[in-house]
Amino acid sequence: MPSLQDQLLKAGLTTKQKTRQANADKRKKNKQKRSGVQHDATLQEQVKQDLVKAQAAKQAKDNALNEQAKQQLAEKEQMLRIKQILVHHQIKNVDGDNEYNYTFNKKIKKLSLDTMTHKALVNGRLSLCGLDEITYIVTRETADKLAELDASIVLVQNDKVIEEKVDEDDPYADYQIPDDLMW
Repeated sequence: MPSLQDQLLKAGLTTKQKTRQANADKRKKNKQKRSGVQHDATLQEQVKQDLVKAQAAKQAKDNALNEQAKQQLAEKEQMLRIKQILVHHQIKNVDGDNEYNYTFNKKIKKLSLDTMTHKALVNGRLSLCGLDEITYIVTRETADKLAELDASIVLVQNDKVIEEKVDEDDPYADYQIPDDLMW
């Protein structure tokens, strides 16, 4: 009985070239099976595992980048909120003859204030806040609110000065500190 290939050749459904190619492919597969290259299933399983690991690593990296972007956005929103509070609650038109010295970014700065603002700042009713090399004069309540958001914003926040009782044994009790002596 003739083989299927012979029958297909006689019927004209295939050519000698295609028959030779099919036989060659069949011999190659048999040779690979005998030589131990049959690890295709194991190799495919290994490739699948590597792909799953790569996807998990990529997902972890993406999650970390997303978390970092969210954190940066939150910090930016907080800084914008602080700036908005400072701009809306700052006290303006306080220029005067009295100078108030304070430190800002490790530099000593001077601020010219009128007498009433100077006393309020010294007594703790007002506070100095700084952001982006700009100094803002705000109320103590606003400074407390800003300190909750970021303590480094508040430059000067004096405690309320209570009139000190003069010690009876103090030999310098009669010598008061002049009003024009300022730091």
